[in-house]
Amino acid sequence: MKVILQQDVRGKGKKGEMIEAAEGYARNYLLPRKLAIPATPDAINTMKLQDAARRKEEAANRAAAVATADKIRGKTVKVSAKGGESGKLFGAVTGKEISEALSVQFGVEVAKQQLVLDPIKTFGTHEIKAKLGYEVSVPFSVEVVEEA
Repeated sequence: MKVILQQDVRGKGKKGEMIEAAEGYARNYLLPRKLAIPATPDAINTMKLQDAARRKEEAANRAAAVATADKIRGKTVKVSAKGGESGKLFGAVTGKEISEALSVQFGVEVAKQQLVLDPIKTFGTHEIKAKLGYEVSVPFSVEVVEEA
């Protein structure tokens, strides 16, 4: 019996896939638990439309990630912090501070979780990378200057 999975089913398939399941397994397990629906022509058509909409949305999100990457590629973000005499900071520059600085200086929204960085504890220029999803990542510089 052909069914369309409504949720991921371990060992059978992922949500949205059409699979061939044994008659008893489909009628006694998958259908009563709403894990799948019968593969009628209407359901197949709906599945195809949802798949096309999902692909279109992913393409739009990927294009947005590429546009964001182009805006910050090669740029230098300035972050001010308090520090001591030896060029070391009191604390560290975090992803949140860099994310806020990107928003203010370039108008680009990058979540702090998307920034890949080691703790920045000294003044100067540091190279970091932003992973924007959809296999799009972009390197940029962060310049830490002393707060006046």
